[in-house]
Amino acid sequence: MNNYLIIDTEEININRIKKVLDDFPEFNCVDCDYDYFEPIDVILKNTPDLIFLNLDTILDNPFNLVNEVEQYLKKDYEFIAISSSKEKTYEAIKTGFFDYLLNPITELDIRKAALKFKKKHPNKISKTICLKSYKDYQYLNADEILFLKADNNTTDFYMNNGHTVSAFKTLKTFELILPKNFLRIHKSYIINKNYVNRVNYGTLNCTLKKCLKKIPFSKTYINNVEFMINTLSQTSVLGLS
Repeated sequence: MNNYLIIDTEEININRIKKVLDDFPEFNCVDCDYDYFEPIDVILKNTPDLIFLNLDTILDNPFNLVNEVEQYLKKDYEFIAISSSKEKTYEAIKTGFFDYLLNPITELDIRKAALKFKKKHPNKISKTICLKSYKDYQYLNADEILFLKADNNTTDFYMNNGHTVSAFKTLKTFELILPKNFLRIHKSYIINKNYVNRVNYGTLNCTLKKCLKKIPFSKTYINNVEFMINTLSQTSVLGLS
């Protein structure tokens, strides 16, 4: 989970950033602050991984803030500058800011910045999946997930304890962030290959431990099925044909 903080007095910017990053389950907003008198206190209180900072309305020198934060936090966080001035954004990059957004900021530019951050910090993805719905946060251990099933624009998580948890995101969203042991085998299904105990090419389905339901796979995702079989075969003690 990557926690981010927005220090900005422009509500349109805050709403736009939150709207875009809500599409990324691995991003979590810890605060949106309108007070520029003590930004260092807000940052140290939340210890975010990513900080959006509007350079135009902060009272003190924003570039001194980077140096000050460096004294107290580990160097695994990033600043993204927001400004109407190209000169300020260029200065921000020279000072050590990770990226910048020119006002008026667009959803496309925010999305590019988020993907750029993810590319630089791939290890932030963990085995804990956070499902967000408004102010409700639910955390799932990926090792306890049997499979995921698409249901229109929502996704159902089937757990090894028999429970089902629903998330208001598409299956594609989770396909991009799940650990490598999760494979999409059908337009509506992603399975945890660690629970697979049978793959039947005749009926085009597979069965999972702790699950009575047979999970279908399709020819569209046959490469993933074959990859799964090959990796599982490598860990098998004995194979008979």
